[in-house]
Amino acid sequence: MSDAIDYGNLMHRAMRSLIHDVLTDVQANGLPGDHHFFITFDTTHPDAAIAPWLADRYPGEMTVVMQHWYDGLDVTTEGFHVTLNFGDAPEPLYIPFAAIKTFVDPSVEFGLRFENAEDTASELSVVQEQTAPETPKPADAPNAKEAGPADVVSLDSFRKT
Repeated sequence: MSDAIDYGNLMHRAMRSLIHDVLTDVQANGLPGDHHFFITFDTTHPDAAIAPWLADRYPGEMTVVMQHWYDGLDVTTEGFHVTLNFGDAPEPLYIPFAAIKTFVDPSVEFGLRFENAEDTASELSVVQEQTAPETPKPADAPNAKEAGPADVVSLDSFRKT
């Protein structure tokens, strides 16, 4: 037994479980109201599956938008499959939950950011915005809105050294 509680990993599991639950609900019932998601993920994650041309175009990370059109959403315990439209070309993706770097729902000013500091202990920042969330604008979403700054709480500030 360890002499410390690993809050960082416990938070990661809880937040990935939240994403799983949200996407499972969307799979069953569709996106309610104005909800939509900006999901940034690591395209080099060994379990991520994207078209080679997308991997070439986004060699490190990619932000996708689930909003007006998506198809084939299938949520598993480890990740989700979804087909998204890239310039009128539908492309299937598999995004493991472990590859997700940010998950933002701008309609309710909610977001999560997973950070990995130099491949050592992972950190999680929970973003609960007071203003519209700051989200990267995907290259294939020219009408996506730029947003203001967000309040970020890092687990580092609570960690004993």
